[in-house]
Amino acid sequence: MAGKISSAEKRHRQSEERRLRNKAVKSSVRTSAKKVAVLVQQKNVAEAETALRDMIKKIDTAAGKGIIKKNTASRKKSRMQRLFNSLKAAQ
Repeated sequence: MAGKISSAEKRHRQSEERRLRNKAVKSSVRTSAKKVAVLVQQKNVAEAETALRDMIKKIDTAAGKGIIKKNTASRKKSRMQRLFNSLKAAQ
């Protein structure tokens, strides 16, 4: 029985590490999205564009690893791009 128990313990450790890693990635995506929204609100086009590119890169990475779903990634990118485009149109 010891074999099964030790493998279960290892599996638990692995899943916990993955959970924390995934949580960090999701948090990073949310933080970068917030940064874009704040810069758009401040009407800072140059910095907002840089932040948007950074956010899109993070979202694509997360979607590629399966941390967030593909459609969720597309939706987030689309909404932020529309927000940014509205800022550019206002100028």
